[in-house]
Amino acid sequence: MRKTKEDADITKQSILDAAVKLFSEHGVAKTSLEKIAKAAGVTRGAVYWHFLSKQDIFEALHDQLHSPFIQMITDGLEAVSPNAIEQLQEVCTELLIDLEQNKMKKKIATLFLLRCDYSDEFAQSKDRYNEKKKQKHVTLSRYFDKAIKQGVLPENTDSMLLTIGISAYLRGIAVEYLEDPDAFSMQDNAAKLIGMYFGNLHAE
Repeated sequence: MRKTKEDADITKQSILDAAVKLFSEHGVAKTSLEKIAKAAGVTRGAVYWHFLSKQDIFEALHDQLHSPFIQMITDGLEAVSPNAIEQLQEVCTELLIDLEQNKMKKKIATLFLLRCDYSDEFAQSKDRYNEKKKQKHVTLSRYFDKAIKQGVLPENTDSMLLTIGISAYLRGIAVEYLEDPDAFSMQDNAAKLIGMYFGNLHAE
């Protein structure tokens, strides 16, 4: 029987689910495609149908984590609002809450933020991720640029510096949460935490 696109998508996600579990438990270097196929309940041929290599799987997991965030901040920029800072606060809050509620995203974030050193053949991946991060910073900085034009922030505001700051702040909160998810609730505290960063940002 010929597989449908839905069947193919299910198989692909099963492979990614198995990969993130094995990468997290045993490390990327010690996880083979054969082990991933076995854990996913598929053949090696099925793995190669969807992915060219283990690095291809690794990068697909990275995209699954970051692409929705990029889309979220882009969509927010297109929305009409008199206050771009409030828009960005909402985006950042939603991002943190989703990290708690989306189990797959939580597993992938744990892998990349806590258990991955980008060594050996994955060193080149780190360079690509840094390039993507720069692009993300450019997109995020447009919120601050928009806020300056709206008069929400002073004209002399360094939008890129604020962008680097919020990126580091978000990463720090995510790491604190992933290291001990029982320590605090994102649902209850994300808005408050994000508010602490943005609270003092206003036009003079």
